[in-house]
Amino acid sequence: MRARITWVGARKGVQAGAVVAVVVLSMLARSGRLSGDVLNVPIRLDPLLALTGSLAGRGIVVGAWLAAVTLVLTLVFGRVWCGWLCPLGTVLDLSAARRRRGSGPAVPESWRKAKYVLLLVMLFAALLGNQTLVFLDPITIFFRTLSAAVWPAFDQLVTAFEDLVGRDLGLDGAVTSLDSVIRPAVLPVEPVSYQDAFLLAAFFVGLIALNRLAPRFWCRYLCPLGGLLGLISRVSLFRRQTSGDCNRCQRCVRACPTGTIDPARAYASDPAECTVCMECLEVCRPAATAFRPSVALPEGRPYDPSRRAFALSLGAAAVGVALFRTDLLSKRQSPFLLRPPGAREVNADAVVLTSCTRCNACVGACPTGAIQPALLQAGFQGLGTPLLVPRLGYCDYSCNSCGQICPTQAIPALTLADKRRQVIGKAYIDESRCLVWSDRQPCIVCQEMCPLPDKAIRLEVQEVWNPERGTVRLQFPRVVRDLCVGCGLCEYRCPVSGDAAIRVYVPPLPAPL
Repeated sequence: MRARITWVGARKGVQAGAVVAVVVLSMLARSGRLSGDVLNVPIRLDPLLALTGSLAGRGIVVGAWLAAVTLVLTLVFGRVWCGWLCPLGTVLDLSAARRRRGSGPAVPESWRKAKYVLLLVMLFAALLGNQTLVFLDPITIFFRTLSAAVWPAFDQLVTAFEDLVGRDLGLDGAVTSLDSVIRPAVLPVEPVSYQDAFLLAAFFVGLIALNRLAPRFWCRYLCPLGGLLGLISRVSLFRRQTSGDCNRCQRCVRACPTGTIDPARAYASDPAECTVCMECLEVCRPAATAFRPSVALPEGRPYDPSRRAFALSLGAAAVGVALFRTDLLSKRQSPFLLRPPGAREVNADAVVLTSCTRCNACVGACPTGAIQPALLQAGFQGLGTPLLVPRLGYCDYSCNSCGQICPTQAIPALTLADKRRQVIGKAYIDESRCLVWSDRQPCIVCQEMCPLPDKAIRLEVQEVWNPERGTVRLQFPRVVRDLCVGCGLCEYRCPVSGDAAIRVYVPPLPAPL
């Protein structure tokens, strides 16, 4: 009994360590203390992201060899990634702990086929150059939730606490000391805001809420990565087996978090559904359960992917990609669909961002909050891709973190010098909103904020009539288009409420040769 409990304890310890590691790496993403190769380890261990990225990009993605580690582990031990390492799976385990020993879910077993169909659709779509469904990969879900929901909410809580301590209690020194520890090492220098953060958080909470239907509902029925690893686990070396000592007490059936132990099949389990959690070992009193080597192919199940499912998935992917390409944004992009530096140049489609895995590592690394995850700004096909929103943040002239952290180089790893020359967009002044042009009020904020050495915004002095002050001399801003790189600092700092009087637009297409 002691050895069996030790296995379960070891699994829980590894789970806790994996979650802490992912959270810490996400927390340190914007600190600049760790290289992208270290920060991206959890993402690059994901074989589904490596596979879809390679299919969509027509080449092996950077660091894909790390995904081979996960594949080898799966071939030897089965779905240990799902039961031991997946941070989303661990969160689902914690939220379903009280239900494991209750009655089984009233969910048809045939629903398990959904994750295989979703996996096939995702792979076929990637082959056709579309990675929209990668939004549903569990690692991208976890990182995206941390980057665009958890850390921004934590930032706001810290800011509110600092205001309370500094303003109401007069402990400004304590606030300064706290800031020196967490900014910019963990949190940005200034609190940042993320569009649609509530929806991203609600999506994550919704996955957890599905546990009310069945423990690990997501892993059983929907997870495409679980589907991929499940197919490989069917030929894994070590599998759960039962002996003749089984007394049919059904403790293992009640303990199994994925409901894969079938009394009708002599309490055998499907290796494609078993997450090697070891819970059955702990509760089996006669020690009739063990994980032993086996080379025999497992018995087929009704929910296994069939040729019909294969054909339907191919058709669904083709129709879906075709429909995506009828989106208006595929023909005429939004003028505000700004991408991080260099992303337009290395992706075949600026709307889809072909090489992007939607992990949002760049969102967490951006020190100013300029990079935001897209919902429908790029159409459904661009779901989860990174946008640069200058009104919420600016592209720091001294930062190239987004390219350094991108695991697939959907944002190229530009040197700082190259990044400073990279054109993100072009700024335009809306004279109907500009304080100087429309209201004849002095304002040179945009010119002062421009970080370029030669200043992409110049001031022209003119004498104009002001109804209240008579003839006045004002400095009128004008954009030098050839110099502007579209960093967005002018738009971010523009004092006009609502939409800024100076905005960065998508750069014009290069002139034909």
